Amino acid sequence: MTATQSELALSADAQDLLFREARTANTFSDEPVTDEQVQAIYDLVKWAPTSMNQQPLRVLLLRSPEAKARLLPHLMEGNRAKTEQAPLVAVLAADTEFHENLPRVFPHKPEAKDIFADLGFREQNAKLNATLQAGYFFLGVRAAGLAVGPMTGLDAAGINAEFFPDGTHQTLVVANIGKPGENAWSERLPRLDFDEVVTTL
Repeated sequence: MTATQSELALSADAQDLLFREARTANTFSDEPVTDEQVQAIYDLVKWAPTSMNQQPLRVLLLRSPEAKARLLPHLMEGNRAKTEQAPLVAVLAADTEFHENLPRVFPHKPEAKDIFADLGFREQNAKLNATLQAGYFFLGVRAAGLAVGPMTGLDAAGINAEFFPDGTHQTLVVANIGKPGENAWSERLPRLDFDEVVTTL
C-alpha cells in the first residue's frame, strides 16, 4: 500500500474496486443483472448528499430487446452495439418536479417547496443535483462488482420524447451495466496529477 493509499479509511481492495481497477466497459457478458442487485445499489447510493436533500435523480431501467430498440436510435452510432448487448441499460434523468417531495424529505423547512416555484431555477437545481447522484450511482454499480459504461453521446431531447413524454424528466446520461465481456477494456488513459488540479490558498 502506498503512502497516499494508507491515508484513506477504505481498504486497498475497496479502493481498487471502486476506483483504480474499475474501468468503463465496452462489452458485456450475458450474465443478467438481477433486481436484487439493483435494489442493493440504490439502497446504498440513496444516502449521497444533494442540496436541501432534493434527490432529483430518476432511473429508468431497460432490460428487454424491445425497450433497448426504442433507445438505440437516440444514441451515437458508436454506442449502439454495446448498448444492445448489455444485460441492463439505465437512463438517468433529472426530475424537474422534485420539489413536490420536499415537504417529506426536507420537513424542517416547510417553505422549501416554494423556493423552487420558478421552473428555470428548478431545472438548474434538478440537473446539477441529479448529476451528482449519477456519479454516486456509478460507484454503487462498481460496489456491486459490476461494470458500468456511462454515455453522454446521445440525443437527450429524443430520449425525453420517447420515454418521458410528460416533460418532467430530463435525460442526463445513459449507462450500460453488467459483467464485462471479452475485450471489454480500452487502453487506460492518463489522469491529471494532483498539482495540476488542486490549488491551496
